[in-house]
Amino acid sequence: MSPRDKPLAWLRGEVKTPPFSQDARIEAGFLLRRLQRGESIGLPHSRPMPAIGAGCHELRIDDREQTWRIVYHIARDAIVILDVFSKKTPATPPTVITECRKRLETFLTLTRTKDAHAKRTT
Repeated sequence: MSPRDKPLAWLRGEVKTPPFSQDARIEAGFLLRRLQRGESIGLPHSRPMPAIGAGCHELRIDDREQTWRIVYHIARDAIVILDVFSKKTPATPPTVITECRKRLETFLTLTRTKDAHAKRTT
């Protein structure tokens, strides 16, 4: 990883890998790595999720008999993973959108607090 690459920040519990197949795990890792390097990824691999917030997107990972989604936010200094879930319906479940909004707001609040503290100490 280059020092210029953005780290991944997970906002939900412990960092653990969903039960992806080996191929899906490689695809998810490859796409996340591209995001860390600052690349923009579009359809069919990623699409914006404005219902969650500005700078939010979902990665689409097709895996054997199921489809996975990795909901993320592109922050100034990190790629923030808001949720990873198995998509079973055409629309994103409202509970996922609600939880991702809460996690994003928590992240943004913490970031604003950290930035305000840094400005006071400089």
